[in-house]
Amino acid sequence: MRRLFVWLIGALSITLSGSLWADELALDARLEQYEYPFPVQVLAIDAQRQSLDMAYMDVAPKQSNGQTVLLLHGKNFSGAYWERTITELLADGYRVVVPDQIGFGKSSKPAHFQYSFQTLADHTRRLLDTLKVDRVTVVGHSMGGMLATRFALMFPERSDGLVLVNPIGLEDWQHKQVPWQSVEAWYQGELNKTPEKVKAYMTASYFDGQWKEAYDPLLTLQQGWMRGPDYPRIAWNSALHYEMIFSQPVVQDFDRLAVPTLLVIGTRDRTALGRNRAPEEIRETLGRYDQLGQKTVQRIPDATLVELEGIGHVPQFEAFDRYMAALRTFLQQSR
Repeated sequence: MRRLFVWLIGALSITLSGSLWADELALDARLEQYEYPFPVQVLAIDAQRQSLDMAYMDVAPKQSNGQTVLLLHGKNFSGAYWERTITELLADGYRVVVPDQIGFGKSSKPAHFQYSFQTLADHTRRLLDTLKVDRVTVVGHSMGGMLATRFALMFPERSDGLVLVNPIGLEDWQHKQVPWQSVEAWYQGELNKTPEKVKAYMTASYFDGQWKEAYDPLLTLQQGWMRGPDYPRIAWNSALHYEMIFSQPVVQDFDRLAVPTLLVIGTRDRTALGRNRAPEEIRETLGRYDQLGQKTVQRIPDATLVELEGIGHVPQFEAFDRYMAALRTFLQQSR
């Protein structure tokens, strides 16, 4: 995977090599110096009495098969990390639309915003309307899986299929006795993070303690924002996102999904929001993706489960070929 280079201007000096790696970057809120793998456009959205910018990539194949895939990013990510997936889908003839939701990536980071999955789904619908895209196969990873589920529930007539890649929200953490905490507490937790802690978390939680150079792009945004001038604004939006995720479960609505659905589940994943606040006796019962995938496929009327044994939270980095094979098969069967 090609490295992303960022030129820093102003107070930062350029190294002799002319490039700076992830552990040196300082990025602003809109990632002005951070290059995405494909051209980025912006949709202006008026929402909650303010004007916001929704960044997105809309990439057309050289030879179209007439189908469009919508890729929805997770919480700790942006549209950029879909690069390899986009490239493969383009080769197969798919048009690919990849938004950065409000509060993420190159999109606006509002000082005040009432986040909901319904709101983000409607923003995504507005984007598709602008692009004159009538129907899509919706692919969501991590938090993007919760958003993809809500999109398919709200707009089934726009959804050819739904793909959930290690989605969070396969269980209701509040129902499982994980204590609620305020947005201010989430915010303080974000401010207490450091670039070193972020890498340690990703290494342990995503990749079973084994970091590889290929995973470096996953660190760039999170670490760069922490070193940049706008981190308090980034951290506040992140806290609002956590509140949305924790308080707006989708698991209770899986039985209402009316579109063919694929679950791609790395069974080593143990992601669970608020695990550290849960009663000690239930912590180990949370985030059991080796069990949650099988439970979820039974809740969704028309669902297929592909389990990736020994793989964690980010299959599209850790086991790309197996993940892509499952996605490609589903897309071909849905045509």
